[in-house]
Amino acid sequence: MTSSSALAADPSVAEASTVFVHERALVETDHIGTGTRIWAFAHVMPGARIGSDCNICDHTFIEGDAIVGDRVTIKSGVYVWDGVRLEDDVFVGPEATFTNDPFPRSKRDFTCATTTIHRGASIGAGAVILPGVSVGDRAIVGAGAVVTKDVPERAVVVGNPARVVRLLGDDDESAGGFAAEP
Repeated sequence: MTSSSALAADPSVAEASTVFVHERALVETDHIGTGTRIWAFAHVMPGARIGSDCNICDHTFIEGDAIVGDRVTIKSGVYVWDGVRLEDDVFVGPEATFTNDPFPRSKRDFTCATTTIHRGASIGAGAVILPGVSVGDRAIVGAGAVVTKDVPERAVVVGNPARVVRLLGDDDESAGGFAAEP
């Protein structure tokens, strides 16, 4: 599928007419929620799952075993590999990097690690998220941070390796609200 009109013709996509796919994007999955926008030069592989009201910016790649929740923003230059799970209300800044192989070697089979970015978390521009890491609810990963271990919920982490510099409270504006509380 390469256009919003092609999506609209597919009955497996709920209300496909409200999905926008730029004419220069390559979308090979039928699993896209309503209100999602996919921009130029994005490539979404078969089997990838993208929720509703997402914004998938230019020059992004989403592999077939990736799952993207509702109201997620993925900025330009982000590759979401197999095993990456972005829960609802996640923000991924430009050029953030996910990895899924803890011991990469060319032309070798590997067991794909699962990396989860939990609800409402934000990943800053240029951050690197190593395989198998979990970033907690509403946590913030600073720009350029290298996340080598799990990040607690509501933690702000920066640096290489990423370290907690503070925790966000309920009244902290940067903790961010969600579009719809459960």
